[in-house]
Amino acid sequence: MNKIRGLPCLLVFVFWGQTAAFASDLDTIGVTLLRAVAANVDGAGIRVAQPEAPYGTATNWEVNPAASGVGQPASLFTYFSSSGTANSFPNAVGAESGHADAVAGYLYGIPGGVATNIEHVDSYSANYFVQVSGRVIGSATNYTASLPSANINDPVVSQSFIFLNSDYSHVSTNEQGAIDTAYDNYAAQYNTLFVSGAGNGGAVSPPATGYNGIGVGAYGGSSSAGPTPDNGRAKPDIMAPAGETSYSTPYVAGAAAVLMQAGLRGDGGSGTNAAADIRTVKALLLNGAIKPADWTNSPSSPLNPLYGAGVLNVFNSYEQLAGGRHGYVVSNSVSTGGAHPPTRASGTVSTLSGWDFNTNTSSSAFDGVNHYCFNVTNGISGAPFTATATLVWNRQRNQPAINNLGLFLYNVANSNLVAGCTSVVDNVQHLFVPLLPPGRYDLQVLKKGGTYVSAGETYALAFEFFSLSLNVTNPGTNLVLKWPVYPTGFILESTASLISPVVWNANSPGPGVTNNENYLVLNVTNHNQFFRLRRP
Repeated sequence: MNKIRGLPCLLVFVFWGQTAAFASDLDTIGVTLLRAVAANVDGAGIRVAQPEAPYGTATNWEVNPAASGVGQPASLFTYFSSSGTANSFPNAVGAESGHADAVAGYLYGIPGGVATNIEHVDSYSANYFVQVSGRVIGSATNYTASLPSANINDPVVSQSFIFLNSDYSHVSTNEQGAIDTAYDNYAAQYNTLFVSGAGNGGAVSPPATGYNGIGVGAYGGSSSAGPTPDNGRAKPDIMAPAGETSYSTPYVAGAAAVLMQAGLRGDGGSGTNAAADIRTVKALLLNGAIKPADWTNSPSSPLNPLYGAGVLNVFNSYEQLAGGRHGYVVSNSVSTGGAHPPTRASGTVSTLSGWDFNTNTSSSAFDGVNHYCFNVTNGISGAPFTATATLVWNRQRNQPAINNLGLFLYNVANSNLVAGCTSVVDNVQHLFVPLLPPGRYDLQVLKKGGTYVSAGETYALAFEFFSLSLNVTNPGTNLVLKWPVYPTGFILESTASLISPVVWNANSPGPGVTNNENYLVLNVTNHNQFFRLRRP
């Protein structure tokens, strides 16, 4: 049996001084802005689980509620291990882990956590939470993995550990498959979102390799890269700023808890269960991510092998949730493998930012196509847009394979394919199209017919089309610059000349927020000043 080993972590003594870094990270991942424009988005009502690998000794895996950076009441926690269950701290079922305390600080700690008002934390020994074993059959080893046999009732599970062999080498693809299956089955049965660190170097390791969970990398730090060793799937799914994935992971888990809370209280419209489904939350998190400058993908590989969909920004994800649920305009069937041109239907999705939770159906002879039609315009002739769309579905319970879904964007005027994502091994498809001209577009969710797991497949779709404008006025002796708060992730830069070589400088201080606009007042100078908004 291979051993669960905790991800290497920063020294605990470094963590205790991380308040300033927390504040900067919360700005980067959109938490600060979200709190400024939406009320009480803090994970209220959402339970989370935090399994921890032993750190130092076999018993050191527990969160200390009173630890610096955690600052939560002891009543918030229940502790589980093979030694029993406890509802107080300290207790006889385990002992404090500096790693667990640090992870807790990023997830729900005061003041630096993302979801500071969650309902409850189930703190698990990882060796008790998930168990892997193998037995030799002939010349092959048959691995099995098991999670709790009943629903633990924690819709978000944050996992800052990976599986390694006793010599710290990566586990076999057979063992990875057993671990993935156990997690995927549990997630599909109980609508549980597992958020797992990808590892701090080399190939992505389980449990981050699971189909139905979210694998997390560390932006600006040490991080494993995809694709997965078994069949080349795109992992990690997303990144967050941290030195190592132990600490980027709880940022994403906290963001998931915040989106679930918002969905369940109706911020995304009346479909509260659909809004809080793990497929919807995953699609929104990936679709709201900000692309680093060197981000790329391909039609056969939906996410970047290092960055996934990009860097977490929960404000963008929340705004897409708040855009509401919008169904497809029309559905039709085409011969399996045949052309699926854009529809000429007159209906239009009423917003350029939102989500859907729906079902597509195919048969042995036909592909099913759901069409989402958009009039992409802001009234300014030739204004360029950026389009991002993410499609997510589950590997169904007790299934070795997944249904084959694709995501396509067509220009309705000329029937040209603008972008498509057609990975046959991933249960995520992701489109990112900068410099999209205004026009009418058909965003298609296609389900392949022929051989499939099931005729129908439930999926989540998140979408965003935007064209950002910068407004500059000169009332008196000052320059006033305004631009929308959504989408965020832009840096305001200025230069005194547009003659090459142009040198752009970031403006400081940053803008304030008034009436859902970024607002910045600058002194007028006697020289030319040119401004632009730039994403990294």
